[in-house]
Amino acid sequence: MKHNKIFSLLGFLGALMFLWGCKKAVQDPHPAIRVDYTVTIDEFQVTFTNTTAGAKSFKWDFGDGTTSTETSPTHTYARKGKFVVTLFATAANGKVEEGSTVLHISKTSPVKLDDGTFSDWDNVSTVVWTSQDPTNTIKFAKFDYDATSVYFYVESTRTLADDDILDIYLDADGASTGYDLSGYFPGAGIEALIEGQLLDPTAPWGDLYYYTGDGSSWSWSAVSIPGAYVIGTKKQDGAIFKFEGKFDRTKIAKMTGKAMKLGIVFTKNDWSAEVGYLPDINTPPIFIDMSE
Repeated sequence: MKHNKIFSLLGFLGALMFLWGCKKAVQDPHPAIRVDYTVTIDEFQVTFTNTTAGAKSFKWDFGDGTTSTETSPTHTYARKGKFVVTLFATAANGKVEEGSTVLHISKTSPVKLDDGTFSDWDNVSTVVWTSQDPTNTIKFAKFDYDATSVYFYVESTRTLADDDILDIYLDADGASTGYDLSGYFPGAGIEALIEGQLLDPTAPWGDLYYYTGDGSSWSWSAVSIPGAYVIGTKKQDGAIFKFEGKFDRTKIAKMTGKAMKLGIVFTKNDWSAEVGYLPDINTPPIFIDMSE
């Protein structure tokens, strides 16, 4: 019986130590820190909003050789490029946790499609086109881009009430490897086509097609990609109809490269005649260098 009492005592002490250890783990005063923050990029200026909880101090490495110990700093990069940003968070017990993200600092655009005006185009000079053909109803256009979109602004003597059908031909990779559009815009190889009454004042519509032919045959496949293009402000300004919009580079296949070409054809809404060309017919397509 004495032998059994010794083992019972040892068992009791072991259970007590186990329970004490469990209680200690549950009440750990220094739990692991979860590093968490958000990033807002405005061209070269980046704002970091730090939502990390439980840290006593922070250190930011901005990936360009500079650092900060502010909780939520704003940093301005001196150049375009890819930068790996790391936030180091130090807990009360001295343990350091870290979290990293990759920033792509690139060209931004001042164009806003939801402001109801065209004033944001005033200082855009990336690509500017003016028709040299007095018979062409499309007179003027501007283009701009950023990391996610290509923007366009067009002026025409056609009217909003004409409700024309637009064919927007996109040489998405800029390499002239798709449909041969030499009868309209020599030097273009079209991978994507947006077609429809994009400017209809009541029920605008448009379809996106990808080219599936051998370069000369008219062969297209319809695709459904919401948000592939967006029409912004459109206004009749006296005899000139103005409109703006954008293509989403992240949604249209092959449009993520460093260059693209495009051409636009206006057709009457009953398909009876083509009434406008951008650029002028039988001239090279609009070329947009997006290497920045």
